[in-house]
Amino acid sequence: MTGTEPAIAVEGGGPIDEWLAAHWDELVAWRRDIHAHPELSRQEIRTTELVMRELTEAGLQPRRLPLGTGVVCDIGPGDEPRIGLRADMDALPVTEHTGLAFTSTVEGVSHSCGHDAHTAILLGVAKLLAGSQPLPVGVRLIFQAAEEVMPGGALDAIDAGVTSGLGRIFALHCDPRLPVGTVGLRQGPLTSAADHIDLQLHSAGGHTSRPHLTGDLVYAMGTVITGLPGVLSRRVDPRSGTVMVWGAANAGSAPNAIPQEGRLRGTVRTGDHGTWASLESLVRSVVGELVAPLGVRYDLSYIRGVPPVVNDEVAFRMLKRSVAAIGPDAIADTPQSPGGEDFSWYLEHVPGAMARLGVWDGIGPQVDLHAPNFDLDERALAIGVRTLAGVVLGAKNAAESASS
Repeated sequence: MTGTEPAIAVEGGGPIDEWLAAHWDELVAWRRDIHAHPELSRQEIRTTELVMRELTEAGLQPRRLPLGTGVVCDIGPGDEPRIGLRADMDALPVTEHTGLAFTSTVEGVSHSCGHDAHTAILLGVAKLLAGSQPLPVGVRLIFQAAEEVMPGGALDAIDAGVTSGLGRIFALHCDPRLPVGTVGLRQGPLTSAADHIDLQLHSAGGHTSRPHLTGDLVYAMGTVITGLPGVLSRRVDPRSGTVMVWGAANAGSAPNAIPQEGRLRGTVRTGDHGTWASLESLVRSVVGELVAPLGVRYDLSYIRGVPPVVNDEVAFRMLKRSVAAIGPDAIADTPQSPGGEDFSWYLEHVPGAMARLGVWDGIGPQVDLHAPNFDLDERALAIGVRTLAGVVLGAKNAAESASS
């Protein structure tokens, strides 16, 4: 699904298109280099070095983040507030099956979520803006590590101070459900909160012929398996998009023995920020109520993940203005996703917005994110550069019109 031409549904031209025409091969080469050398979360050493080198060669002064992976770099006027642009860099523990000439060279690791494209796009934006001085507003580039692990590398970047002095922040994420040349925009909630539940149950165990003499652990597990999602659906507003699903259930090995130990693991997701804040206490209460009559002890580990991404109205309009300039058919609607995204942590500190970048070539199958055969149409790289660079270059006019 690799593309060969940078231009799709473009009107007018201008400095962005001029840069793309002159540097298209570089943009593709960065993406392919990163794709061939994927690195897992908090191991993005080579990718960090590549970003540092390219930004330095552009005359910029990038800074490595304190944990050793990830980069932050300011461009343009020193006045605050700045605009933040974020890209994630990490890969997944997935074996690639694309057959690409630049397929992963690292066994069991691949860029099956498009972070290689995110990084290449932000590198392109950085080089374009570095040659477009003076800029209408200061910009902070954030190349973030460890998006794919919970609670996310965004927290490490925030702890390092990357949100200080920002007025708004923006990001893109590849979307294989949208055709290349389009960008999915949505005001308000875009993703969902995603928390993990790990429940371990304990009983004395015994013979299946005498369940009344011991806690029937497997029965207790079944009660929680069906009861927790059911009760949550009755205690949480259905408009919040809350869903609880089990992913693993393990206990016992013999058909005539009640086991002593069992374990359940699953996720609970919600699209509502207020609901997310109350979910842990609600889950703990419901599990206790379900298990109490059954004579089974339990230990519940509730791991809070990320809040939902909720796009700010003004930031959404700034994105919309930038995407509209790409062409009359560039803007696409996009639904709220039940998936999680740690860009949401930035939005706890700074208003902003994320958009979905169409990467489907319109011909082949629509392969979902995290699949071993996920690939993208590289023409989307140009659309990504146009979107983020357009937000910056049109920042003052967009913010004024969006606020009026």
